[in-house]
Amino acid sequence: MRRIYPDIEDNPDIPQAYAYPEDRPWLRLNMVASADGAAWLKGRSGGLSSKGDKRIFQVLRGLADVVVAGAATVRKEGYGPVKPRESWAEIRAGRPEVPPIAVITRSLAFDLDDELFTDATSRTIVITCACAPHERLKAAAKRSDLIVAGEEAVDMRQAMAELHDRGLTRILCEGGPRVNAQLSADGLVDELCLSTSPMLVGGGAARIINGEPAQVSLDLSQVLEEDGVLFCRYTREQSP
Repeated sequence: MRRIYPDIEDNPDIPQAYAYPEDRPWLRLNMVASADGAAWLKGRSGGLSSKGDKRIFQVLRGLADVVVAGAATVRKEGYGPVKPRESWAEIRAGRPEVPPIAVITRSLAFDLDDELFTDATSRTIVITCACAPHERLKAAAKRSDLIVAGEEAVDMRQAMAELHDRGLTRILCEGGPRVNAQLSADGLVDELCLSTSPMLVGGGAARIINGEPAQVSLDLSQVLEEDGVLFCRYTREQSP
């Protein structure tokens, strides 16, 4: 892997290249897309991935305090609990050995007996709203760290504040496109890490943000490259 912007460097230090700011909470989106903007191939993002993308994916998880994903993404991508990795020892020093997964869901329509809930080293978090089915809320409270944020829909600002209150301030969101759209519309996104696969997909695949409109100005902070895949890091443009 090499850095091609802002400076040129072969084999850059990946954890250092993606280090979180030390002085404030930070929400990072990590997504992969084709060259024509598709967020998945045949329904899953894995078809767009590469060895370099998988390596950066794991480093970003190791750096994070919590990994956030929508329930549709958790189901579609077959999420399990995050497993400890020897390579994380230094970057997770002083923190739990793995970050918890936080699942955003309005309906709680998933299997609470899945390994994501029964075999997690760090207890899985469920973020939902008050209108979720009562019996499912009670069951989720037993199997997870339950956050109820909002009445008819998940209030993203309240949900992220609840994570901060738990000391989980370095937030990594892995989508999907509708969750990304909500976070962006609410002004909560500080950074986008985008892997661009040299592939044309076409068809009906969503873009990485798919939902209510938002206009967030970003600065290009870094570009890495490996095997024709670009790894761009964009940070939210700061007001003067």
